[in-house]
Amino acid sequence: MAVLILIIGIVLFIGLIIVHELGHFIVARKNGVEAEEFGIFFPPSLYKRRMKNGAIFSLNLLPLGGFVKLKGEHDSDMEKGSYGAANLWVKTKIMAAGVFMNLITGVILLMILAWIGLPQIIPTQFSVAGGSRVTKQEVLVTSVEPNSPASTIGLKTESKILELGSPGHPKNVTSIPDLQKLTKEYAGKRVEVVYVSNGNQYQKTVKLQSQSVVAASLKTNNPKGYLGISLAALILHSYKWWAGPVEAVGLTWQVIKLSFIGLGHAIQGLGQIIAGLVTGNTVARQHGQAVASKQVAGPVGIFIILKDGSILGYQYMLFIIAIVSLTLAIMNILPIPALDGGRLWMTLISRAFGRPLSAHLEEVVNGIGMLILLTLIVLITIVDVHRFL
Repeated sequence: MAVLILIIGIVLFIGLIIVHELGHFIVARKNGVEAEEFGIFFPPSLYKRRMKNGAIFSLNLLPLGGFVKLKGEHDSDMEKGSYGAANLWVKTKIMAAGVFMNLITGVILLMILAWIGLPQIIPTQFSVAGGSRVTKQEVLVTSVEPNSPASTIGLKTESKILELGSPGHPKNVTSIPDLQKLTKEYAGKRVEVVYVSNGNQYQKTVKLQSQSVVAASLKTNNPKGYLGISLAALILHSYKWWAGPVEAVGLTWQVIKLSFIGLGHAIQGLGQIIAGLVTGNTVARQHGQAVASKQVAGPVGIFIILKDGSILGYQYMLFIIAIVSLTLAIMNILPIPALDGGRLWMTLISRAFGRPLSAHLEEVVNGIGMLILLTLIVLITIVDVHRFL
């Protein structure tokens, strides 16, 4: 099941790119700007086909986003039907359309989840008072240590632990703190574990690791747990019909605020890296690198997040996709060269000075921006490989 959910998650992630670019495509055509190509991912091209409307649809190799190529994309182009010939309001609508589509997609997904089961991931997650109830609360195994007590009784990834305690009298487990408290209480003793795996319920006894063994392992590169598992709490809240939209909007606003806080930490970490490189302060550079890398994820990181979410079920997968959609909206409204926000802000600033940007200057700025963006993606991917693999 997890593999199927992961595949669906990857398809939905690609769908976010399509939705984003479809916003640009539709708004451009509605406002008389011709679209020459609709691309999924970045070139080199793997597949091309001309659509009935005259635009080319392309599927490309580099999974770094997507694009819509408009006729006369330079702000200074004046040919009829070109982006450059459109007025400022039309250009603003075209550039903002992708952001709007991702924002709306994120809100809609959160609203659907609020009705069918919204995961609680953020510790202080926004919740409509009096409008929800807990519909599921489980403790799921996400990994099992080799040669651990858990491995000897057949606990596997996706197993759900229901009870743990003295043989014949196990206690209910509804949260990670519950299980942590019980395993510590029964350290070094035989316990009965009741769990569900692949739809079947099992009841087995096993001796937990002792406190001395666990404490000693923490000083090595191979730390051990009393039972020998990593856990995730599966908590789902379902909201009344009237509370679903309110919850979606409130949670969206919370995610936006947290995203900007995380972005601030990333910029602060980047500043420490630069300062450390300039001054030769290795501690400052390493600290900045650690702070910055915690706030971002590249293609590898996104895949790992989707894979981990697939273990917890389709609700978590949809939640991750909703958050990614909102993140795409936020990133694309920022004044980052080569992205939608960068192009929009360049256009607005140039018009404030009374004239459009020259084609050469626009290409230089966007080229530098794209080079920096690709460099960051490569660096983030390297960090992700070290962090997750």
